Amino acid sequence: MVLFFSFFKTLVDKEVIVELKNDVSLRGTLHSVDQYLNVKLNNVQVEDKEKYPYLCCIKNCFIRGSTVRYIQLPAADVDTEALQNATRKEHMRKK
Repeated sequence: MVLFFSFFKTLVDKEVIVELKNDVSLRGTLHSVDQYLNVKLNNVQVEDKEKYPYLCCIKNCFIRGSTVRYIQLPAADVDTEALQNATRKEHMRKK
């Protein structure tokens, strides 16, 4: 869990799409993330405005980590090699 917390902290101020377990997808700027992977988004836009018109007014939101299904990240901002190395180190540490 600490690995992902550290990883998401590097993406603060980047645009992400958060898909929730209830099928709502929100696009916004990652403002913060905590150790429970709760996220705070700024400049929020709902992806399907016709299906969720009541969410169009939201500009900032807090999302509980347990309600998140996926977080889509910009490919250019993800260092996959560093992430793989950190995952390997974490796995070896737990053995």
